Amino acid sequence: MKAIKRNYVQVKGRGEKPMLFAHGYGCDQNMWRYITPAFEEEYKIILFDHVGFGKADTSAYVLERYSSLQSYAVDILEICEELELEDVIFVGHSVSAMIGVLASIIDPARFSKLVLIGPSPRYINDEDYTGGFTQESIDGLLASLDSDYLNWSHSIAPVIMGNEDRPELGQELAQSFCQSNIEVAKEFARITFLSDNRADLQNVKTETLILQCSDDVIAPLPVGEYMHKNVANSKFKLLKATGHCPNLSAPEETIAAIKEFL
Repeated sequence: MKAIKRNYVQVKGRGEKPMLFAHGYGCDQNMWRYITPAFEEEYKIILFDHVGFGKADTSAYVLERYSSLQSYAVDILEICEELELEDVIFVGHSVSAMIGVLASIIDPARFSKLVLIGPSPRYINDEDYTGGFTQESIDGLLASLDSDYLNWSHSIAPVIMGNEDRPELGQELAQSFCQSNIEVAKEFARITFLSDNRADLQNVKTETLILQCSDDVIAPLPVGEYMHKNVANSKFKLLKATGHCPNLSAPEETIAAIKEFL
């Protein structure tokens, strides 16, 4: 069971239908702890860590292997194959939302629904596209991360989290960043923030829910609207929650939105 061990896969729940939860950048499966209990009675819950994060096997990381988001999508498909999962409900946060999109394109028969929380097919603004960042700002972000990852983590985490009135949330995210394998985190940031998956959206056949936060600096409202417009069989829901991590900051609202979709 290579993928199960590599990605520190954990299976919970009393149901039969699988729900697979994929964490965002610099995080691990612990970021779903407020969400998954609400689904454990009816579903089989599958949690995992991307290689280089959480308790995944970092020795499995090879730069050539993990040079694109597609590689992480293959990891997800390998987990599904080893566990013999069918009709999977995929729940992905941030960059993992796009990783799930790619997995569903590679093997559409494997998935029944996609729940994408704060997805972005491209972070950099283009001529007719608002991603939220200029090329210069992304270059600066990556340079800052590369020169002093730990300091970058403590400064960027509260910005990503939002919810300034609840600083403990930003502190938790920063701590999660700092526990990541630094070299993996640097490379993963590069492929995340420089990726452009806009052309892939037209190939998504799976029924999809796009959950968008009201004030999200990482994936602003035009990004969510673009996703909805370009994913054919999609529903769009704007949450009252702010920031980029409603799985931590607004779990009840996030759970309700997912249950309504399912």
